[in-house]
Amino acid sequence: MYPSRKQATLRKFFSGITEQSFQTQVGVADPPLVDYITDLLLRFIRMESVFQLRNAEGKRLHEVAELMHEAQTRTGEARRMVYRHIGDFTLFWAGVYPEALGRLQGRNTKDCLLDYCNQGKRSYLLASSISSESNAEENAVLERLSYEFELCVHGLGAVRKEWERRDSEESPRGPWLIN
Repeated sequence: MYPSRKQATLRKFFSGITEQSFQTQVGVADPPLVDYITDLLLRFIRMESVFQLRNAEGKRLHEVAELMHEAQTRTGEARRMVYRHIGDFTLFWAGVYPEALGRLQGRNTKDCLLDYCNQGKRSYLLASSISSESNAEENAVLERLSYEFELCVHGLGAVRKEWERRDSEESPRGPWLIN
């Protein structure tokens, strides 16, 4: 299946600003890591992807605490997928939309006592430790994401600033997240 023209344009846009931001502003020249973060931005452009995981009863999981519980109920590749999603979820919100953390971790949520950065680091490390031949390269990236989580949060903040700068120079297009 070939990507649509819009998808190809977005990939090129995110790839360019992610590479530029990570190399020049953060000092990270790691093509597999930059590619992973570009793919994360492309996946999470739709809110349905951000909140894609469901529990056994089919309930959509919105909180990291729920996702952590769900990871414990799964085994093998399914467990790895949930841990990877926790890492992606926490990295995305902490890096791209840190102003939303107050709502996500509000007093009346299960996440109120969680540290998203610590959970993201832990989850990427756990995901990287569940190995198979098909995901060895990605596991190496997940392990680096665990160790460099805060640096990647900073890098994603730089990516957002750059896309906002470019957006304000061109024309108003609205928010990047699509419901």
